Amino acid sequence: MDSSIEEAGAVPGGPAQPDGVALPHPVSREAAPDSSAAGRGREGVRPAAAPSSLSPSRAGDFMQCPLLYRFRVIDRLPEKPSAAATRGTLVHAVLERLFDAPAGERTAPAARALVPGQWDRLLESRPEVGELFADDPEGERLAGWLREAEQLVERWFTLEDPARLEPAERELFVEAELDSGLRLRGIIDRVDVAPTGEVRIVDYKTGKAPRPEYAEGALFQMKFYALVVWRLKRVVPRRLQLVYLGSGDVLTYDPVVADLERVERKLHALWEAIVRATRTGEWRPRPTKLCGWCDHQAHCPEFGGTPPPYPLPVLPVEGSGAAVG
Repeated sequence: MDSSIEEAGAVPGGPAQPDGVALPHPVSREAAPDSSAAGRGREGVRPAAAPSSLSPSRAGDFMQCPLLYRFRVIDRLPEKPSAAATRGTLVHAVLERLFDAPAGERTAPAARALVPGQWDRLLESRPEVGELFADDPEGERLAGWLREAEQLVERWFTLEDPARLEPAERELFVEAELDSGLRLRGIIDRVDVAPTGEVRIVDYKTGKAPRPEYAEGALFQMKFYALVVWRLKRVVPRRLQLVYLGSGDVLTYDPVVADLERVERKLHALWEAIVRATRTGEWRPRPTKLCGWCDHQAHCPEFGGTPPPYPLPVLPVEGSGAAVG
């Protein structure tokens, strides 16, 4: 069974991909929709409305700190690009594009050669990431940063053999609506389908694997995706796989229906808390060690800051005098 998953792929005459799973492709990781609808309230003010969907990232934000969720989803405060996150985006792009080549050409040197071009594409689509190296006129820091990305890409070849893989999907946007009306959505790095029809969901991580006591938290995202696939097709993925390029580890988990039901209950409880916070405006900060990396300290009461006014103001359309909801 495991060997069939290891060589999983969409092949001519093979099993059809799950209905509803294969959606328009490719989708930019930065463009994963997580919309925030808003209705018109009293004149000049729009009351904040709970977003109509939840992604693993935004669920993680709320669990980490409700105020962070508000800053990102309700206020949509800008955030500076980070070198680590940008490197992760670059590595993901390289690993996705490598599968465009025939199996015999999916080598480590070929993957390394993709890094400069994918960096150029990333700069073109997101010029703001160039700010990371604005103070690097000689390009030395950029060169070192690109070498680190190349090393992460090379390490992947010690963990998986892309010549033996034919992914059914890459960078797959998935969305499912639960019976409650809550929509779950996200982007899966890779979906493998074995000749026997078993599904494996794979996610690449450019950081290091967590200690065993934190593995459950790391698997939350994967169980979220498994829940979406299950609700779409009524098929429980055979395996969830996290590939940690930073440490060279692979974390796997084989879910069962009871796992996904627990995740669904957790997401409903989380959603109720988000709706309640939206209605009351009580987005409480939750200080942790992660606060040191937060871009929003100037707006956070824990650091002497003041959040933006709530509910959010409605801005007039330039030149029309009309309000925008």
